[in-house]
Amino acid sequence: MQENHDNCLIDQRSTRLVLEHITNKWSILILTVLCTEPCRFNELRRRLDGITHKALADALKRLERNGLVHRQVLSTYPVSVEYTITPLAQSLQQPFVALANWAQEFGPAIALAQAEYDRAHANENERESQVEA
Repeated sequence: MQENHDNCLIDQRSTRLVLEHITNKWSILILTVLCTEPCRFNELRRRLDGITHKALADALKRLERNGLVHRQVLSTYPVSVEYTITPLAQSLQQPFVALANWAQEFGPAIALAQAEYDRAHANENERESQVEA
């Protein structure tokens, strides 16, 4: 059984496109917000600090096309739209929680590795700046 899991990671043709749809920055964050409750467009935009109107609209369209988000037009004036996750997207909750737990546990180790790398390569960066000037 484990061999099949190992092979699917090697066989990028079967997994790459699917992973690209769910692992980009905004998709993960959008699905994380929608896991807790349905949201209207502007509420999603407020909760996702730094996302542009266009980036959110494009990401929601991709998620809807991939069957991960349901878009419902509400009969209000003015017309508004509410987004919810689908059962398919709910199946991602466990892997997302595991990834979030991993990030929380190992985030400090990554920050330390970055600081060590930056210290070790500081002279290289200074030389590159001098060459460019």
